[in-house]
Amino acid sequence: MVFIRAYSNRSCNALSVASTHCPLLKAYLDSRRNQKCQKYSTSTGALPKNCKVAICGGGVMGASVAYHLAQLGWGPQTIVIEQDKLGGGENSFSSDLVGVFKPTLSQVRLCQSSVKLYQELESQGFQTGWKQCGSLCVARTRDRMTVFRRMKSQSVSWGIKCEIVDPQKAKELCPLIRIDDIKGAMWIPEDGVADSYKICLSLLEAAKQKGVVVLENCKLLEVVCDNGKVVAIDTSMGSVDCDYYVNCGGFWARKIGQRSNPSVKIPLHPVEHYYLRTNEISNLDSLTPVVRDQDGSIYFRELNGCILAGGFQLEAKPAFENAKCPDNSAGRQLLADWDHFHVLLEQLLHRVPSLANASLDSLLNIAETFTPDCKWIVGQAPEIANYYVAAGMKTVGISAAGGVGQGVAQTIVNGYSQYDLYELEMSRFLGLHNNRRFLRDRVREVPGRHYSLQYPNNEFITGRNLRMSPIYPKLKEAGAVFEQVMGYERPTWFEPDLSKVHLHSYTNTRKFITAKTKTFGKPDWFDIVEAEYEACRENVSLLDYSSFTKLDIQSKGREVVDLLQYLCSNDVDVPIGSIIHTGMQNVRGGYENDCSLIRLSENHYMMIAPTIQQTRCKIWIQRHLPSDNSVSLTDVTSMFTAICLMGPFTRHLLSEMTETDLSPKSFPFFTYKELDVGLANGIRALNLTHTGELGYVLYIPNEFALHVYNSLIEAGKKYNLKHAGCYAMKALRVEKFYAFWGQDLDTSTTPLECGRSWRVKFDKGINFIGRDALLRQQEEGIKRIYVQLLLNDHDPDTELWSWGGEPIFRDKKYVGATTTTSYGFTFKKQVCLGFVQNLDKNGNALPLTNEYVMSGEYEVEIAGTRYPAKVNINSPNLPTKYPDKERESYLATRDKMVSEPLLRNN
Repeated sequence: MVFIRAYSNRSCNALSVASTHCPLLKAYLDSRRNQKCQKYSTSTGALPKNCKVAICGGGVMGASVAYHLAQLGWGPQTIVIEQDKLGGGENSFSSDLVGVFKPTLSQVRLCQSSVKLYQELESQGFQTGWKQCGSLCVARTRDRMTVFRRMKSQSVSWGIKCEIVDPQKAKELCPLIRIDDIKGAMWIPEDGVADSYKICLSLLEAAKQKGVVVLENCKLLEVVCDNGKVVAIDTSMGSVDCDYYVNCGGFWARKIGQRSNPSVKIPLHPVEHYYLRTNEISNLDSLTPVVRDQDGSIYFRELNGCILAGGFQLEAKPAFENAKCPDNSAGRQLLADWDHFHVLLEQLLHRVPSLANASLDSLLNIAETFTPDCKWIVGQAPEIANYYVAAGMKTVGISAAGGVGQGVAQTIVNGYSQYDLYELEMSRFLGLHNNRRFLRDRVREVPGRHYSLQYPNNEFITGRNLRMSPIYPKLKEAGAVFEQVMGYERPTWFEPDLSKVHLHSYTNTRKFITAKTKTFGKPDWFDIVEAEYEACRENVSLLDYSSFTKLDIQSKGREVVDLLQYLCSNDVDVPIGSIIHTGMQNVRGGYENDCSLIRLSENHYMMIAPTIQQTRCKIWIQRHLPSDNSVSLTDVTSMFTAICLMGPFTRHLLSEMTETDLSPKSFPFFTYKELDVGLANGIRALNLTHTGELGYVLYIPNEFALHVYNSLIEAGKKYNLKHAGCYAMKALRVEKFYAFWGQDLDTSTTPLECGRSWRVKFDKGINFIGRDALLRQQEEGIKRIYVQLLLNDHDPDTELWSWGGEPIFRDKKYVGATTTTSYGFTFKKQVCLGFVQNLDKNGNALPLTNEYVMSGEYEVEIAGTRYPAKVNINSPNLPTKYPDKERESYLATRDKMVSEPLLRNN
């Protein structure tokens, strides 16, 4: 019998408690479970009756999860089922490249752990095929060399050994390559290759030695859920009660996700992917490095005396578009399309001319799955508690398997992992991302992202115009250039020339323009964003905030207050009409959510959170709701259009459109009122802008959105109202030293580390989540701190810009890295936000003091060049033509505990 546990961390479900004392109730629950499994139950005796963790998928990912669970002592309580042969069988095929450089630090750490694991297995006598041959990445363009120099700078903070080499040195490292057209290369000596089949079998063997049960030819039929939680699995060999389930189905992960009720949406779609293998080449060095020519979209490596080559086409071909996915590994092999592969073949022959004389062994076309954002999928499913997924590894599963398996196992056993996996969690998606047609269109361009130049703010061009606010057509007419976040189109800036084109064009010729930043230096949109920034600070501007996450949380009694006091580190029991900014911490004190709560009535709150948190924060709250359904949670993101009016004249403008008194005494900073605007009513108005500038955010019922927008534009003419996009908003908040979740804050960052200790109310009388961890940190001292750095001696017109991830040095010693950066239009220089530490000679972090932080001489390294920087730990007061006490008094980031908001006690 598997007891049904409640989501709440504070109380048990009454059924599970009662069942231990009531035989009749226990019999009923047992019969209910048996009914769920009966149609599949054909037990062969090979399966145990129950376990803690059931893993579906006997490939390298499932093997890694099982291995690490066994290492944590859960071996005898873990099973692995595989529908076919373990590891895909001896004839399985993969490039088996193991490279540690990945787009983000979290992914790098996972890959570094994988390499360490394979080396440890080798030392213990297990076969892995690990070979440290190094990798060589060649550059055909100056921009590619800039990318390599940025990677070289990042390597300091990421702990990766690498060096920039000239073409001749590249030739020495790999004599096979042609070098007359390259600018240089990056050499990464600790990269290598391995054998995913051997690693899979070795991990499973080590896991079995610690008690893990492994079964081949055992097909999953259903993941059985009760009360929104995993309770069992049904298989072709029988059913097994389990507490946790891990979908490591690889190519089949999306299909497996449909075998539960509710189904788990795993956005993956297969594309054709090619591997070319030559016959044996005489005198080919077995330690030939892996060569990546990203500008040619190709790679090659040595494999048993042969060359194995492949690549990532800029436009991939979706596989199994209208046909059923195959049931086994053999079905993934498709007919080779030489016409489609021809582009990659030309590039291979260009880079390795001697391949023209080699004989071909085979050209394999094997379907591989990709996610819609080109990232892996790791973590708990939003739909079902204790249902985990580790899939979408984009052909490089072997690079990630060791670290991902460890991270998933740690999360299951301990409730959290040593890795910050939030960026890879399934909660970054919405249901639209699992739409089959959306996936089919998106994966045409996703594989090409592996090797294409990743300029700042890169945008996808497929799957667009999905989520749009009611004022979207008007914004497009005004010249909006769009980015997409959580499927939502939002303006980045407004192109004046585009507005003129729209003004004199027919509707059907008005173009949809996506944002582009095709440079690592001063962008083309600089002057436009500067003008929008000036309007936000010194005049009146209009911004679209509609994509922000909006949740309504309410109850009949005080249950909602009690819930939020438990979830939030700030005191949310504030007067009606107040706005409180708060974090929702995890047990380690890190940010699970960073949000604003508006108290609409005694037992009714509206929550505003970052766009990317729409799924994530909703699930976090849902899993802590009282089991008696006394608190209701409603996602109202799509019900409201959010228009921000920003600038010193916004009060004058809005006063002309409402009869409500907007004076500071009647409508102070950080408060809420419901307004009539124009002819519309029921508009939730917030006196804040999330940037530190004066203004209001109007949450408008969608049916009134166009009317309110048109009315504001008409009334704003005499104020010279100007549209502004999110790039201007970013510049404003970076200059004001405002941290944003997902860019500066994450699940490992605490309020004490980022200058928000004044928002943590230890004395509010509630043992909120993370309180104990924060008290410990307060006593022991923080070991990293959030800082603002202003670059000096940097020419923004001619030199490369900081775009995030640059290493920070104090007194010539590495101390941290930047998170978010922007040009400061008031400071007239580059502004970087980031975290710094005090590291000892062994790289261990020591407690920090403000005196230590403020006393050093700082530098920020951009692509190999260091620039001196001035450090701040408090939000600055910026000069303005129109000074205002509200704007000057509120400092979002600061080191001292003060009361907030300003007029909270009014």
